[in-house]
Parts: sequence; C-alpha cells; structure tokens
Amino acid sequence: MAIRKIRIMEEDEILRKTAKPVKAMDLRTERLIRDMKETLYEANGVGLAAPQVGVLKRIFVTDCSEERNDVRVFINPEILSSEGAVTDNEGCLSVPDRHAPVTRPEKVTVKALDENMEEFVLEAEGLLARCICHENDHLDGILYVDKAEGPVEYNTKENGWAE
Repeated sequence: MAIRKIRIMEEDEILRKTAKPVKAMDLRTERLIRDMKETLYEANGVGLAAPQVGVLKRIFVTDCSEERNDVRVFINPEILSSEGAVTDNEGCLSVPDRHAPVTRPEKVTVKALDENMEEFVLEAEGLLARCICHENDHLDGILYVDKAEGPVEYNTKENGWAE
C-alpha cells in the first residue's frame, strides 16, 4: 500500500473532469482502493474520491465513524433518492484549510458496487449522507466551492476551525 498525493484545486485540472465507470475489478483497481483507504486515514479525512488522487475512475471511500474503523467503498455509485436539506460548513482535502456553508440532503439512498463488485443499496443520513453527496460530486468534476452558499473562508482559531 502507499499514500497517494492528494490533488489540490488550484493546481490540478483533473479535479474538474468526469470520472469513468469501473467495468471490472483488476489488480490496479484493487491497489488503488487500498491506497485510497490508507491515504484517507493519513489525511484524517472522512471521504476521498479517485480523482482526488489523480485517477479518473468512479470510486470513492468513506469513513464517518468516530472510531475510524468503518471504511466503505463505493464503485460506480448512483444516488437513487434524497430527502430533506441541511446547511452546514464543509471542507475538502483538495481545498485545504478552507470551509464554506453548503446545503446537502439530510438523507440519501445510494446504489453502488463494493470492492468485490457486488451491488449494494445503502440508506444514509447525517454526516454519511453529506459525505456520499460530496464525494459523488467529485466523480463529476464538482467541488463543494461550486455549491458554497457563502464565502469560502480560511480555517482560523477565530472562526473555530484551527487547532
């Protein structure tokens, strides 16, 4: 496994491109998923999409658990339904040290393939629903700053974001 370089908004146009569907699991894709999991934990994120590490495949991983031991793999995800709306501050590993308010669905139902290429349907709410929507946007070249409903601010102690 390896830590992959996370692409940054101002530095890499790949973040604005549409990812391609995964047709079959192969060794390169298996390695990519392992690396994405490791990179997610190393960066202390809750989600990471393949384009963020420079690969235009429709894959993302999430771990919204407090224990940081519940990584989920989404291949070729499709959001089937959503309900409600919640506005909250959002950040992104590809837009480091900044945040902005974004409205996302309170609940989503997503269909995807897992790392064994087996289909599953997941109903998610709260942070996991927000994360699924955020990461799914990455697969279409959309960043949270495109949906920001207020200024994109730098994280500082004054606004409660810096440690």
